[in-house]
Amino acid sequence: MSQDDRFAFTAEWYDANASLFRRYELLYYPKDGSVEMYDVKNHRTFLKRTKYESLHLEDLFVGNKITVFSRHLSLVDYGDQYTARKLGSRKERTLALIKPDAMPKIGELIDTIINAGFTITKAKMMVLSRKEAADFYIDHQSKPFYNELLQFITSGPILAMEILGDDAVCKWKTLLGPASSSVAQTDALDSIRANFGHDGLRNAAHGPDSVASAAQELELFFPSSGGRGPVNSAKFTNCTCCIIKPHAVNEGLAGKIIKAIISEGFQISALQMEMVTELCSGPCIAMEIIQREPPKVFRDFCGPSDPEIARHLRPGTLRAVFGKNKIQNAVHCTDLPEDGLLEVQYFFKILDS
Repeated sequence: MSQDDRFAFTAEWYDANASLFRRYELLYYPKDGSVEMYDVKNHRTFLKRTKYESLHLEDLFVGNKITVFSRHLSLVDYGDQYTARKLGSRKERTLALIKPDAMPKIGELIDTIINAGFTITKAKMMVLSRKEAADFYIDHQSKPFYNELLQFITSGPILAMEILGDDAVCKWKTLLGPASSSVAQTDALDSIRANFGHDGLRNAAHGPDSVASAAQELELFFPSSGGRGPVNSAKFTNCTCCIIKPHAVNEGLAGKIIKAIISEGFQISALQMEMVTELCSGPCIAMEIIQREPPKVFRDFCGPSDPEIARHLRPGTLRAVFGKNKIQNAVHCTDLPEDGLLEVQYFFKILDS
């Protein structure tokens, strides 16, 4: 088989039982979408060449995390010069920060990010302390609006996301538009700040200016040392749990589902992207949902667990609109009212610690 027919990567998998990383050579054949894995240490085939439709060529670059038959793999290096030359691209990571003024529009903003070709690799709704805000805005310390800036960014929850794409830093800044929303409304009509911002301070979202700044700012919100970063925004009162399932995240439906939940009058008080062993086909998005008075039952809005039944009986529900089948039914929600707090605590206290 010629080089043109396959790409090679070095992949790592963390074996929790043995507390060690296992290394594999992963081969991908774009012609038929098949994969093959070779155990490097034991010098033997781990997975014979098998067609795997969930993996695509655009997922394959160093630094990305992929899932192959429920096994979460990190791509740590290119397996040969041909693959490095062909697939080594200008993939960058940057910070997309949704500010307090735009939080009611996070569904639309996530949709905008996905439609622009970015991949959201991390997400967490959080509340900044004044010290964390001061660390974040250290370059603005001498500006006359500095105190107002700190007051605004700590006035409510924010949503921090790590987004990935070609020339991500520059592309995200362009998508944001000028810092002043009024200037954006004149000079960059399609930009985020033109459509969602209010003024120079309340301008919907933030993005770093350079690759170095992006790395520094991502470290504040998603520490590579394994630290927690700023505290999540979970309230743990009058709450229930909703999980956007991996298939819906992979299909780019997260923004639309979040928009539908908010439009129905529910409050999303906490959110984070997780890789959960029980949902092992990819990352999911866990949310704490607060049910307003008069009590609306979130479970009713999710609809019957079978999307086909939901489409007949409850056509406006989340599973009717976004579900595919009984397994890939878009969302999980808490079944019993008394379990709501327990499920929220699992994601936002136990996993987050």
